[in-house]
Amino acid sequence: MKRLDWYILRKFLITFFFVVLILVSVILIITYAERNGSFIEHHIPAHQILGYFLNFAPYIANIITPITVFIAATFVTSRLASHTEIVAILGSGVSYFRFLRPFLLGATVIALVSFVLTGWVIPNANKSRILFELNYFNTGVRKAEKNFHIKVSPVHYVFVNRFNTEKQVGTNFTLEAIENKKLQWKLSGKSIRWDAEQSAWLLKDWNLRTIKGLEEQYLYEPNRDTLLVLNLAPKDFEQAKNMQETLSLDELNDHIDDLRLKGADHTPIFEIERIVRVMSPFTALILTFIGVTLSSKKSRGGVGFQMALGFLLAFIFIILFMTTRSIARAGSGYSVLIIWLPNIIFTILALIIYRLVPK
Repeated sequence: MKRLDWYILRKFLITFFFVVLILVSVILIITYAERNGSFIEHHIPAHQILGYFLNFAPYIANIITPITVFIAATFVTSRLASHTEIVAILGSGVSYFRFLRPFLLGATVIALVSFVLTGWVIPNANKSRILFELNYFNTGVRKAEKNFHIKVSPVHYVFVNRFNTEKQVGTNFTLEAIENKKLQWKLSGKSIRWDAEQSAWLLKDWNLRTIKGLEEQYLYEPNRDTLLVLNLAPKDFEQAKNMQETLSLDELNDHIDDLRLKGADHTPIFEIERIVRVMSPFTALILTFIGVTLSSKKSRGGVGFQMALGFLLAFIFIILFMTTRSIARAGSGYSVLIIWLPNIIFTILALIIYRLVPK
């Protein structure tokens, strides 16, 4: 690399990490002030609080990466433009795209680090963070499934109307056997309860319908309890809030395969999480490109105006990203396209700005 590349790359990366450090520090201080009452109320030791914030910091840093990379690119480029350094660089025969190279190289480094963090490091930290919040802040309360459908074998399907995770009791249970798209038999029960000692389910007030061609056999046992051994446990009925954030990329892939095998209704939540982790690193490249091209022209408004514009565009991106993710989670279909929509829109914007910028 030439001296010019090192000069710009060093400025860009140092500014990026400085902005991340400042913003994360501010957010941690605000969070501590908000939750200090809970720390005192639960008599939480100082080392546990410190551990919580050490796990919370990379999570916050990853969330604000789109803003910080945009701010860093805008600030460094604006400073270079205000000192007429960009004019000198381009005047010496360096092409505009060649001028962009160290910025894009720095964005690639940030993107790769972000991918590793979101894929493996942050999920492991989130396991402790979310457990801490579950115990002391009630922000990760477990919820029971309603109208729960799941596939427990290649031909067996379970339906439970409601399941109480504390008592481990479900109501309106149904177990169906379907082969070649035909119902073979259907076992129904008024309630089902988990028997931890026998690792099986206790079915009460049940009836069985068996279909053989045009004939149907019916068996009703209102006063007889029956043990059922199924590929199903109470934990399958509950989902920790933001559980998808606690799984590494490898664990996430395995979990999605397991949910698809069982036909679980909440599979899209984990699929969207995987799409987001793949999509997010590309955001650093796109926003860096926009930040540099937007700020490379010397402005009468100075660095402050361009920084404000950078903040505005970064926040627009964040809002657009959160909106599209909510739409995808609502089950509107085309999740990949919807999640990638902010990057697609800002890529088009980047190309338009690049065409208009003086070179």
